[in-house]
Amino acid sequence: MMKRFCILSLMALLVLSVALPTLAQDVVTVQFWTAPNPSQEAFWAGIVEEWNANNPNIQIEWQPIPTGASSEEVLLNAIATGTAPDISTNIFTGFAAQMAESGAAVPLEEEFDDFWDVVEGHSMRAILEGGWGLNGHYYVLPLYSNAMQYWWSAEAIEAAELDGAPRTYSDVYALAEAWAIPDERYAIFFPSPQNWWDRWFGFLTLYYAASGGAPYLDLENGEALFDNEYGYAVAEFMDTMFANGWAPLERPPNDLQEGFVAGGVMGPWSIAGTKENYPDFEYVIAPPPVPDDYPEDAPVYTFADAKGMIMFSQSDVKEEAWEFVRWYFGDVAHDLAWLEATGMPPVREDLATNEVFAAYWEANPGPAAYASQVPFGVPPALTSATIPIQRLMGREMTEPIWQQALLPDEAVDAAAAAVEDYLALGQ
Repeated sequence: MMKRFCILSLMALLVLSVALPTLAQDVVTVQFWTAPNPSQEAFWAGIVEEWNANNPNIQIEWQPIPTGASSEEVLLNAIATGTAPDISTNIFTGFAAQMAESGAAVPLEEEFDDFWDVVEGHSMRAILEGGWGLNGHYYVLPLYSNAMQYWWSAEAIEAAELDGAPRTYSDVYALAEAWAIPDERYAIFFPSPQNWWDRWFGFLTLYYAASGGAPYLDLENGEALFDNEYGYAVAEFMDTMFANGWAPLERPPNDLQEGFVAGGVMGPWSIAGTKENYPDFEYVIAPPPVPDDYPEDAPVYTFADAKGMIMFSQSDVKEEAWEFVRWYFGDVAHDLAWLEATGMPPVREDLATNEVFAAYWEANPGPAAYASQVPFGVPPALTSATIPIQRLMGREMTEPIWQQALLPDEAVDAAAAAVEDYLALGQ
């Protein structure tokens, strides 16, 4: 009997030794990259851990997008070298267009039969169809949308004897005269001309506000539209701030919280850090300032910092990657966890009405202020030429205004002409 047992045990071991490699081969690894941001990294680490613990046959290998000049350049280099991940977050509409036109991105609605079921289950079909499509295809699933707002120091508002946050350019000038101290303390900061993405948060945020959300490019006809009354008004406002020494050329970290400036454009991602590191700092969140003749009862539009998730054509595990994507977007608890971790509004049409979020909005008025402005957030122009266009705007317009090298209208005209020349070349 003992001999028979030993023989059976030996046979069982042999079977297992044959089966183990087969089982190992059944484990599929999906490469997943996300934005290199501490709060987002902490969030995705937890999401990936949850998935991996419950899906032994599909394992997510996750990392933040590697360090580089920008996430876009890092991903482009990865595509060129065949080392791109299967899926990645931190994708804005213009970069999605670039990926789509080059064939580097998967048209999700074409690849997966249940694409629209996922979209509708996440309550974002209208949002997707309203600005995330390209030539009838959808390459990116939006994760969050930040309608960029301005923060103003409560101390500076009190010093200027304003009733609240500055609404118009004249209000900002009044605050500057009461608050600014030459070479020591400033009224407002504008994002640097050095980085192409700062055109979103600087000139374009103010342009959308001044124009009521009007477009700044006519891509169909290859025209720049920002050389108009609204673009000139924004440029004149920025020029006035620099000419009077009310805006710094360089800004240290935490310049608003430290009292170096009185106000500037900020995202909801700064709320948690400010609360933790500057618990006594009081500030007011408000829409961007507008020209003096802007109607008082009209909503103020702003730039929507919105990014999403994309799947790369190089992927050999598209079905498995889609299973993870479908699982993530299929659970509203993930959106609440995202909101709690980052403070940024997830892209959902039911954000204000879904009871899942009600307690969070009540307890967090800062993020709620951003969420309430989502209807007035305008995404950037959907073009694969976003990066070169905004570099031209920085070189020809923003930098000359900063350096007081051109009159504001001359700088706007120079930038518009450079953009139109670029578009005419079809680059």
